[in-house]
Amino acid sequence: MQLLAFVPLVIGLVIAVVGVLGVRERLPRNRFGGVRTAATMRDDRTFRVANRVAGLPVAVAGTVGVVAGVLGLAADSLVLAIVGFVGMTGIALAGGVLGHRAAEAMPEPVPEEKPELPAGCRGCACGGCDLAAAVQRSV
Repeated sequence: MQLLAFVPLVIGLVIAVVGVLGVRERLPRNRFGGVRTAATMRDDRTFRVANRVAGLPVAVAGTVGVVAGVLGLAADSLVLAIVGFVGMTGIALAGGVLGHRAAEAMPEPVPEEKPELPAGCRGCACGGCDLAAAVQRSV
C-alpha cells in the first residue's frame, strides 16, 4: 500500500521540474513536457510564453503531489495520496488551460517577406508565387 504513495511523489517531482523550467523560460519546445496544444506549438516564442504563464500553477501542482506522496508514506495513508494526486492533476490542468489561453492571445508570427518575388506575392496561396518563382529561375 505504501508503494502507491510513491506515484504522486514521483509524478509530482517531474511536474514541479517542468513548472520551474517553464517559469524560468528554460523549457525548450518539445514533444513531451510543458503545455503542448496547437496554439502553443506554432513557434518557440509562443511556447515559452505559454509555459511561463502555466509554470507557476504547474510547479504548485507538482509540490502538492510531492507533499501528498510524503504524507501518504509517513501516515501510511492511501487516501492522502489519492486526494493529493487528484488535487495535483486539477491544478496542473488549470495551469495548462491558462498557458493555452496565453498562447491563443499571442499575435500570429509575421511571415518573412520574400524580396525576390513581386510585391503582390506574399503567401496568398493563389499559385502565382510558384509561377513567378519558376519564371525567375528560368531567366
